[in-house]
Amino acid sequence: MKLLHSLFLVSVLFLATSISTSAIAAKININTASAELIASTMTGVGDSKAQAIINYRTSHGKFKSIQDLENVDGIGLKTVEKNKDKITL
Repeated sequence: MKLLHSLFLVSVLFLATSISTSAIAAKININTASAELIASTMTGVGDSKAQAIINYRTSHGKFKSIQDLENVDGIGLKTVEKNKDKITL
């Protein structure tokens, strides 16, 4: 019975680790993501910068490259570099 209990606990821990790792690895699409998703995913981007990204996207069309984020007021090279692995087009 102890062995069965231990196997169960190991399975639960493995599943929890797998789920959280895959959730972290997921990228957001900056051409379709909501301001809330952008703010919660990107480092150094709060509600106002996320809304600025949405406003820029609305005014200028879809981003053609991740580097295009630098054209958004308040988003610089450092912010883009910190987040390049978290975003996609």
